[in-house]
Amino acid sequence: MVTLQTAETALKSVYLNVLQNQLNTKINPFFASIKHSTEDVYGKEVVKLVPVGINGGIRAGTEDGTLPTATGNNYVNFKSTLKNIFGHIEISDKAIRASANNQGAFINLLNAEMEGLVEAAKFQFSRMLFGDGSGMTSRASANASGSTIEVRDINGLIEGMCVEFYSSNGTTRRNVGGRIVKIDRQAKKLFFDRAVTGAIVNDQIILQDSKDLELTGLNAIFDTSRPIYGNTRDGASCALSPTTDDTTSAINDAAIQKLIDDVESKSGTRINFMITTPGLRRRYQAYLAAEGRVAPVVELADGSKVISYNGIPIITDHNCPPHNWYLLNTNDFAIHQLADWEWLTGDGERVLNQVAGKAAYSATLVKYAELICNRPSGQARFNALLEA
Repeated sequence: MVTLQTAETALKSVYLNVLQNQLNTKINPFFASIKHSTEDVYGKEVVKLVPVGINGGIRAGTEDGTLPTATGNNYVNFKSTLKNIFGHIEISDKAIRASANNQGAFINLLNAEMEGLVEAAKFQFSRMLFGDGSGMTSRASANASGSTIEVRDINGLIEGMCVEFYSSNGTTRRNVGGRIVKIDRQAKKLFFDRAVTGAIVNDQIILQDSKDLELTGLNAIFDTSRPIYGNTRDGASCALSPTTDDTTSAINDAAIQKLIDDVESKSGTRINFMITTPGLRRRYQAYLAAEGRVAPVVELADGSKVISYNGIPIITDHNCPPHNWYLLNTNDFAIHQLADWEWLTGDGERVLNQVAGKAAYSATLVKYAELICNRPSGQARFNALLEA
């Protein structure tokens, strides 16, 4: 017979390992390729001493001259709060009782809940990797009308998401929002489960209760007007600032190579990974076809095959902002975490706990982590490319 105890055992001993594997390797190839570490985690923060530039104690000299002065490395102290990432499922008491004498039915019930949790977590985590930590998914492009609103882009949005609206500068929360039940992707229009009248042009659309609580994603790393990990930056020339090309509109080999050369000259890093949108990948493939060439294919660690430039894989992600093409060194990135994904346990170390006032039980998956880029100056992007 299926009981709450057998469900507890399954969640702890079977599903947790599967969830950890799925969420660490299947979110996207970029996330799977970077290091995951519990190092440099102190309490609720990641604190890391990062070298900038090179050791100054090297020089040429005469045979009997004095040795160079030891100057050591220059360091910058990175500090950032671990972000709290939660995944929540709920199973009704009625569903559990209905499947009590049918183990197969109960397994199907748990499988369905776990698959839904994994897909939601994969989408949101991937979206955060490209975000700026604010939780913003898009902006309104027109005033709300009833339960619908037009938006600038839909890359970071999907049916089922619960969002809320903030003023254009992100300082004022509107008393509106709801769950997205349908998206017209061609018209870039969202349909909600309730009226959202009050949201206006240029309002920020933010994941529910996530304002300024998300991972420090690529948009935050590339925004040179804002501090990074507690350190101010003085523009694009700063050692803590990536390189951005906002002038090139066409994507081709010469443009890619020039940006790679610029980054390597600035920081000494070597680009080993590129991420862009499906539309920009198609435009690059069209450029190659016009040249009578086909992009070489490389195989990633997970077995998937993608096109490449000079051996550097080019992957696509629907959460990548339009017009953007990132050139990264994955060795410079790490997910610093307090621990891997774990179940949040209640009294008696129980995973499944009754929802207050409801005939239902819930379980919560949690991860305390932050994305750190050790060398922002070693990364680059195009951000004005024409989409196909």
